[in-house]
Amino acid sequence: MSGLGTRAIVEINQMANQFQSSIVIKVGKRFIDVKSILGLSITLFSNEVYHLEIHGPDEAEAKLAMEELFIKHGLPLSGV
Repeated sequence: MSGLGTRAIVEINQMANQFQSSIVIKVGKRFIDVKSILGLSITLFSNEVYHLEIHGPDEAEAKLAMEELFIKHGLPLSGV
């Protein structure tokens, strides 16, 4: 497994923290809060497929921004 670079993890975390919505990624049977940098650092690997679950008042904007960022960093999302 190749881990994701620190810069990508920080970018994803900072983007998530700009939104009020809850942003969680599902990988396998695990659910990780994207606003937790520790959770991201031990979870994000480029050879996994992720599913974003976003709920809240700005979920449409958050979904678009997070999808773009995951694609930018080569992280495959299901349903995109």
